[in-house]
Amino acid sequence: MTDAGAILVADRVRTRLGGHWLHRGVSFSIRPGEVVALIGASGTGKSVLLRECIGLHRPSGGHLRLFGEDVWALPARRLGEIRARYGVLFQEGALFSSLTVAENVAVPLREHAELPPRLRDEVVTMKIRLAGLPMEAAHKRPSELSGGMKKRAALARALALEPELLFLDEPTSGLDPISAREFDHLLRVLCDSLGLTALIATHDLDSLWGMVDRVIVLYAGEVIADGPVASVSALDHPWIQSYFAAHSGGRT
Repeated sequence: MTDAGAILVADRVRTRLGGHWLHRGVSFSIRPGEVVALIGASGTGKSVLLRECIGLHRPSGGHLRLFGEDVWALPARRLGEIRARYGVLFQEGALFSSLTVAENVAVPLREHAELPPRLRDEVVTMKIRLAGLPMEAAHKRPSELSGGMKKRAALARALALEPELLFLDEPTSGLDPISAREFDHLLRVLCDSLGLTALIATHDLDSLWGMVDRVIVLYAGEVIADGPVASVSALDHPWIQSYFAAHSGGRT
């Protein structure tokens, strides 16, 4: 699979885990500026696929190209340079519990950017505000934050290095409906205003309507649908129909 203009390309990715095939030939591409959701039943490997895209889990076969380079053919130093060009929001935020919000946001800056302390602190402050957090949250630890504030703190950290691409794994899980929709709105505004590309693994279909450009559906180890939410929801496939019926809140 080739797409010269794509920022991310999955080409016949295969993944074998626990003695069975999780992915049997997953292919898709994402172009700059797109906000794309990845959906599928529990156990279809959405999170694993994201980890393969960012170089944390090696697939059993196929290729993953990020910014035009084969992720799993890169030397460690070059992969580190590539990692400075994307941000990741892991499930549950994955914040360091012993660090404050400001210290968490500063971690990628310390690892990848040689900034004087004062400038680094200014960047951290800007990212915290960009994620919609009050500045008093900067000096709190994750255990002192609400679920919504933790997600925003994790988003601030993902934005620390001015990434071109965001990977988000279940960003609204554990949030109440109001907080989830507020987070969706924030993410869309940031993507539009900053020109970001995003790949979002999610089970929350309610966050997709009006928020993403495309949805990719994983089923039985393959991509069975890829397109606008309205078009995909109308496809005559048993799992797709049951999924959208269960989560659409009566949409037609």
